[in-house]
Amino acid sequence: MKKNITPRQLAFLSAVSISVIVLLVHLLFVGITNFSTNFAYTIGIALTVFVPTYLIVFFLLKHYLYRKIKLIYKSIHSEKTNRSFKMENMDYSKDIIEEAEKEVKMWASKQQKEIENLKSLEEYRRNLLGDISHELKTPLFNIQGYIHTLLDGALYDEKINEEYLRRAAINAERLHHIVEDLEVISRLESGENPLEIETFNLLKLCNEVIEETDLVAKKKKITIVYKDKATQPYEVSADRESVRQIMTNLIVNSIKYGKKKGTTKIAFYDMDEYILVEVADNGIGIDQKHLAHIFDRFYRVEKSRNRSKGGSGLGLSIVKHIIEAHGTTINVRSNPDVGTTFGFTLKKP
Repeated sequence: MKKNITPRQLAFLSAVSISVIVLLVHLLFVGITNFSTNFAYTIGIALTVFVPTYLIVFFLLKHYLYRKIKLIYKSIHSEKTNRSFKMENMDYSKDIIEEAEKEVKMWASKQQKEIENLKSLEEYRRNLLGDISHELKTPLFNIQGYIHTLLDGALYDEKINEEYLRRAAINAERLHHIVEDLEVISRLESGENPLEIETFNLLKLCNEVIEETDLVAKKKKITIVYKDKATQPYEVSADRESVRQIMTNLIVNSIKYGKKKGTTKIAFYDMDEYILVEVADNGIGIDQKHLAHIFDRFYRVEKSRNRSKGGSGLGLSIVKHIIEAHGTTINVRSNPDVGTTFGFTLKKP
């Protein structure tokens, strides 16, 4: 017998079984001789028993299964009512129990994924709150310490009062940058910072950014150059100021984490409908285990990328949000003590 039996098959087998029992009982009462002579009469009895039995059993199964399966569907579906689930729509030639089982398994799998996603989001929320708290606490604690020291008498000490005020101002500036960057990310995520798409010369924009970061580069004796044969003056269609922010962030990062007397290389590559922009350094690099998190908010690679380098810890996260707002992608390649290369794409006009 089949492992999975349909309601119609079950009703049929039940009717056959009952009909056979009735025939056997009839045979016992009338005897084999009378059974042979009244064959047509006997078959009539069998059919009289079979047909109503089949209809009754099928009707009972139909209503019983419909009620039970409807309860299952009502439990697993999110809609208040499922209009498509009606008795006349059920295919009783199939194993509807198996079909319902598949639906339940799919629902259970979906629920499990949602639970895992919610757990992941909850963990991300906790980590984010912890990171924000920690990042804000550090400059606040420093400002508080300097101010209380000044109030306790150091304000009248000309040797340290100006220095403490300067340090407090630096920490206040850092605090301002953190809050400002958080606001930028919030606007990008909510779509409240619409892009002003225009066509512009990418090479010209990069030259402007190089000029702006020249002093920072000279302090570490880092040279910013274009890669050979990768300096075509391509036109791109994007938000110019947002791209300026991306390039500034990536170039400043390459300077911060580049080796002294090192090199930052910028290159453009034609990719049919897109231009690939790469910013590479020959600095300290990033271990592979950190690459998956490099665009996370406040994520800092241990030891090598510590808070002494400055910044809010949100720069790369902002870069990723801006790139995604343009509908394109950004990636990173890196090896420790070899260097890091960031690459992103921009659409052609």
